[in-house]
Amino acid sequence: MNERSWSTAVALLFAALAQVVLAPHMRVGGVAPSFPLLVVITLALVNGAASGAVAGFVAGLVLDLLGSGPIGAWAFVLTLVGYIAGLLEANIFAEGWLLPFTAALVAGIAAEFAYLMVLIVLGGDLPFWRSLTAVVLPRGMYNAVLALAVYPWLARALRPDRQIRSFRRVA
Repeated sequence: MNERSWSTAVALLFAALAQVVLAPHMRVGGVAPSFPLLVVITLALVNGAASGAVAGFVAGLVLDLLGSGPIGAWAFVLTLVGYIAGLLEANIFAEGWLLPFTAALVAGIAAEFAYLMVLIVLGGDLPFWRSLTAVVLPRGMYNAVLALAVYPWLARALRPDRQIRSFRRVA
């Protein structure tokens, strides 16, 4: 394993631990953040679609095993999110804050919405509009705000070989 693989594995491990230990205590309005999602989005934006998809699958499988939902639902959703977010790698400007924030917002809402749809398709008895307004949209916003704090530090840790400056310009 090379240095980038180790840093990715460590980031995913810490994200899983933070999801279990910290996330329940960081609830705002009944919504907890998704640390594995933030790591997958950051990894995808920094390393590309293939890395994002693999990290998404691993993080999703860990979330599935830690949670009470169906096995494979988060793995499927985060694999897609990691791949699609990774397609933006060539266009990302690491020193700007707008694209990482926007990518985290869109990817977060898309991931939560896709997970809701997977649960409904698998026979979950969930009220769609209430879940959309009470969980999907607020959690997507919460993750996007956290991405502003997490992205610069995590991007540096995941890609020590690339010069990544802090957010100095508007976009």
